[in-house]
Amino acid sequence: MKEVLLLNADYEPLNVTNMRRAIALILLGKAEVLHHQEEALRTARGSVPAPSIVKMRYHVRRPMPQLRLSRHSVLARDHHTCQYCGVKGKDLTIDHVIPRWMGGPHTWDNLVACCRKCNLKKGDKTPQQARMKLARPPRRPHFIPYISLPAYLKAVHREEWSIYLPIFEGFVPTGASASH
Repeated sequence: MKEVLLLNADYEPLNVTNMRRAIALILLGKAEVLHHQEEALRTARGSVPAPSIVKMRYHVRRPMPQLRLSRHSVLARDHHTCQYCGVKGKDLTIDHVIPRWMGGPHTWDNLVACCRKCNLKKGDKTPQQARMKLARPPRRPHFIPYISLPAYLKAVHREEWSIYLPIFEGFVPTGASASH
């Protein structure tokens, strides 16, 4: 099912939701459609334009989001790319740059995306001991998106959505302008 960008009443991104939830919000009068997708939704009475971006009619109060350290967030931060050899893919693991047994913490600054081949090669050593080099040092992202990091990185690549999403240094997609 297609995804829909859900905006707060002040146009701040709230979430990336599924089509069913977006349609329910529209039918209940809680949201309005700002942009439609190219494809139409088929109903018993014909077809209707499918929403791509919907905006809440009232402001939804939210607590300040916390950037959660998770496997999905680390992979998204590293653009699903092994930080040792540069291979892209879905079959990646998470590597502790400084191994846990050596006192390496389970933090943003010590975790990187890693392919299985490099993870086996590195083993329980530091990159220097394994004669491996990191593409870039790991660090905690300097922003907190209201939507999850993986959802943000997927959403910022959709042209019609990108105008509603803030651009954060280090996460500007190729081909997108940082001027908005």
